[in-house]
Amino acid sequence: MHRFANPGRFLRLANRIQPWLKALTLLGFALGLYFSLWGSPPDYQQGETVRIMYVHVPAAWMALFIYLMLGLASASSLIWRHPLADVAAEAMSPIGAAFTLLALVTGSLWGKPMWGTYWVWDARLTSFLLLFFLYLGHMALLGAFDDRSRGQRSAAVLALVGLINLPVIKFSVDWWNTLHQPASVVRMGGISIDASMQWPLFTMVVAFHVFMLAATIERMRTLLMEARLRNQRLMAFDRLQMGTREMGAGK
Repeated sequence: MHRFANPGRFLRLANRIQPWLKALTLLGFALGLYFSLWGSPPDYQQGETVRIMYVHVPAAWMALFIYLMLGLASASSLIWRHPLADVAAEAMSPIGAAFTLLALVTGSLWGKPMWGTYWVWDARLTSFLLLFFLYLGHMALLGAFDDRSRGQRSAAVLALVGLINLPVIKFSVDWWNTLHQPASVVRMGGISIDASMQWPLFTMVVAFHVFMLAATIERMRTLLMEARLRNQRLMAFDRLQMGTREMGAGK
């Protein structure tokens, strides 16, 4: 990744691949939603309610995946001082928070007909809510200091500490007695759902991943341009101050 440590090189690559990523995102969601809403059968127990799975499961997987990437970016920043690591972490944080919120909302909507309630404070739901607060805390720390580097370091430390929550979320249904069902899509023995549901689900998973990549790159481009503008303003302000001092000295 040090090949793309130069912001200019990264921006040139991003400009080339973004149109393709956006087109693949639209195609993926179009196919995924079609298969999910019309191309797959209702479940024999859950009926039409099972269609929430095609949004809830990919959103939950993405929330965990993005936080893992956030942790890796934070480690790259603290350990190897990768120039774009903090930019990538700042770009991914709100995207991960949005996916986490989407998973919580769709899970509540799915839980009402299945459990009879929108929310229970069991281990899986509580640890997933904690993940949402970790994302919010990461974003808050980024803007909590006048010195951006201090905010980035503090946010990176929080992201690394929060990685402890990922295995808790993953194995909570195995460690504790919860209402949330255990792994029901991918198990040790392989994929456990019917092929008529596999294709819609994994099409949506691919669409969510491509969307995440496109959104992350777009936000990184925006953050880099904002940083460039800030530097230009600071340089202009320094030149103005220098010119003012020179005029004062000339008098």
